[in-house]
Amino acid sequence: MGQISILLAFMLATAASCLAQNELIIRGAAPPNWQAEAQRIYESACAAVESEFRNTRPVRPRITLVLGAHENIAQRDSNQIRLADWDPDLFAQGVVVLVFDAELDERRMAVSKRALVGAASVVDAKTLAKDHR
Repeated sequence: MGQISILLAFMLATAASCLAQNELIIRGAAPPNWQAEAQRIYESACAAVESEFRNTRPVRPRITLVLGAHENIAQRDSNQIRLADWDPDLFAQGVVVLVFDAELDERRMAVSKRALVGAASVVDAKTLAKDHR
């Protein structure tokens, strides 16, 4: 019964910390003293990418940091940064990679839509001349 209570308390604390951190979700057992640093790094990395793209709107993709992983890796398909141990430099690099990827996806879609609109608006001059005779 005591183990269930401890597990429930841990799950509630983890859920509360995830909700309080906007788009950064932190999972894994670790001391809480670096979580504020992780949030600052996340915000700073997002702002750096915004500046690089000259964005006027904030870019804050949902990113999950998993500590205690077997390897250090940023996974684009799940927006996860998996670290064996807390490493601010690797975390910042991972955030930049994932935020850049999210921004490029959005930009790629916007450019392709403009290309389609542009292609649809092109009219052959010979066709226009025939229509106006």
